[in-house]
Formats: sequence, structure tokens, C-alpha cells
Amino acid sequence: MFDVHKEVTPTVYSVEVLADILSQSKSTIESRIRKGELSTLEGTKLIPHSQVAHHPEIASIAASQWEEELKIQPKRKYNLVELFAGGGGLALGMEQAGFNSIFLNEIDKHACSTLKHNRPDWNVVEGDISKVKFTEIKEEVDVLTGGFPCQAFSYAGKGLGFEDTRGTLFYQMARAIKELQPKIIMAENVRALLTHEGGETLKIIREVIDELGYELVEPRVVKAIFYKVPQKRERLILVGIRKDLNHKAAFNWPSPYKRIMTLKDAFEKGDLYDTKVQPSEGQLYPTRKKEIMNFVPEGGYWRNLPDDLQREYMKASYFLGGGKTGMARRLSMNEPSLTLTTSPAQKQTERCHPKETRPLQIREYARIQTFPENWEFKGPLTAVYRQIGNAVPVNMAAALGRSLLRLLNDIEG
Repeated sequence: MFDVHKEVTPTVYSVEVLADILSQSKSTIESRIRKGELSTLEGTKLIPHSQVAHHPEIASIAASQWEEELKIQPKRKYNLVELFAGGGGLALGMEQAGFNSIFLNEIDKHACSTLKHNRPDWNVVEGDISKVKFTEIKEEVDVLTGGFPCQAFSYAGKGLGFEDTRGTLFYQMARAIKELQPKIIMAENVRALLTHEGGETLKIIREVIDELGYELVEPRVVKAIFYKVPQKRERLILVGIRKDLNHKAAFNWPSPYKRIMTLKDAFEKGDLYDTKVQPSEGQLYPTRKKEIMNFVPEGGYWRNLPDDLQREYMKASYFLGGGKTGMARRLSMNEPSLTLTTSPAQKQTERCHPKETRPLQIREYARIQTFPENWEFKGPLTAVYRQIGNAVPVNMAAALGRSLLRLLNDIEG
């Protein structure tokens, strides 16, 4: 069956994984099976590759250049400045790609402790970004990265240029770009930035990047599941190339990995980790909540509870519309995790272990974000969950980093 890509492509797909790849719901895939649009292997719910090979997402996995892109090496030492560094997901991925971090800024003291503990040689500057004097960085900066928080701008009666974004954290990133003049910029943000304030926020960001002298690559929503990350996380990525260099090379988005990783990959020994995940610190459920969550099957949520428990757990929300699929949600070993939040036991965005009735623990959280086992997080439990939950998945960051590396190599000529 489809022997050409036997070594790099799955020969069958579960309903759940296919739904994630195609950005469709499980019920949509199941409906297509019932209608005969898709057929499954006899006696299973598995869909052969040949049934879905025509989909662009499947074709891109089949044609993966991941292994080739892993071989990309910097032609020289490329310097990286990172803003809003958090617990280090993006910076670590960029390091794995081959970048040399010369300056990282972060306001959260616990995240800074994490960065300094794991990388004593990194120049981690703790504090408010508005107080940072970027002109004091004397080295040439090749890439500037950062995930600025999504904030509204004040539009009324303004020219909407660089100065008019003052007071926002995007302004501080723009100020760093203006003062450091990096060759490449890469910003990451939530998908909602695309439609924030009716698209006006992104429009202004585009105008400011242009005003600063950078050509913006068409922004793209990048799905972590395609980059060896066992998590359904999406981030909007913006890449800008300084206009005096733009004619020298083009940016190419990274290739997807050869298959989709699931929670089983995160927790067991295999392609992602050399050992099984070890027990670690984590939040616990109150007694009654645990008793109720015991009734939720793997991959299920509040609607899988008996009606009396639905009413008890959901309270007034029981009578409201909408699926509320994050409530009383137990994850599945055979699917990627839902997007991690800053707490695994929030009622609206529950992240319950697939087999045990408890929230995900710290090392499980870290593995889902593809942090290496030796990356240690500092601070109280709530701060550690926040650092991991807010991070860019390391493997996705590394894949993007390799694309930036290839771009800089091409610019070097």
C-alpha cells in the first residue's frame, strides 16, 4: 500500500488524527465515512493513505523534507535577540537550529530564573522592556524574535504610524527593530490577531513594519502538530526581511514532519523521548471533582457524564448553548493534546490525564511542548505551569529557526 513513501508516511490514519491534519471535526470525518466518501480498513476505523493522499496537507507530509532541513548549518555565527522570552521555548528552539543568543529580555522573574539556570551563558535581562536601551547592544543582530502580547491600538484621528503605537508592547518591539536594524524579524502571536479589532490591529502592524524598512512575508497560521509536536497548538507567525536584503533571497516555510505525534509519543519512550515520562509535581483535583471526572472516558468531556452529574458539574452552563468541549475534558493517548493553557485544571479548559484522574503534571506539560528532559523550570507551581503553557513549542521553534537560517545563508550568498 503506497510503498513509495513507506519509510516516511503513515499508511493509515485514525479518524482523530486525520481530523487534526485536515482541520476538520471528528464528526465531519465520520460523516464522510458514513456517506462512502472515505472507506476504512475492514474491521477497523483506520483510513488508508490512498483514500486521502490527494489532500495538500497529506501530500506535504508525504513529501517531507524534514530530514534534509535538519542538516542546515549556519554559514557563520548568526546573532539572535529575543524579546518577551518567557520560559525559553522559542529561544531554545532557535538555539537548536543554530543561532547564537546574545540578548534576551523578559519581565517575569521566575521565567528569568529558568533561563539563567538552564543557560548561564545567555545574556538574560530581567525587567520592563520599555526601560531597555537597545542601543547598548553593540554586536550585529541577524535576527530579532519575540511574541508580543496582542493589544488594541487607539485609532481615532491618527496617522497610525510607528509613533502612534506608543503605549503598547508592540511599540517596544518596533523600537527594538528600529534601533537594532536586524536583518530578519520574526514575531509570533495568537491566531486571533488576524481578526483582532476587525483586522485593524494587524493592518497597523503591517504598516509599521513597512515604515521601519522591512518587507513582510505573508503571515501564516502555523500548526504545531506538523512540526513533531504532540499538541494542537496554532500560532500566527510574521517574518520580515530588511528591504535592502529582500532581493537576495526568499523565505520558505519549514517542511512538516513525516507523521503526527500523539500524547503516547509525549509520555512513552519513542521518537520524541528516550525514556518514559517520570512522575513530577502537579496540581490535584478537589475530592468531589475527582469523583465526577472519574466518569469521563478517555477523549471525552462533560457530555459523556450521566445527566445528574452534568447538571452538578456545569451548573448554569448546563442550560447555555455551545459545545463547551473544554469542560471536564479528558485527553486521549491516541491524539495530540489540546492546546496547553497556563493551568491544566481550569474549568473551561480542562486538561485531564488520559488514564489517571488528575491534571497533567509539570514534566508531562513540558514534554507536550517538546522541552528537553534536562530543561528545569524555576518558581512556584503556578509560575511553572504559566511558563510552559505560554511557550512556543521547542520543536516548532527549531523548524522555524532552520528556515530563518536557510534564509540568512542565502542572503550571505
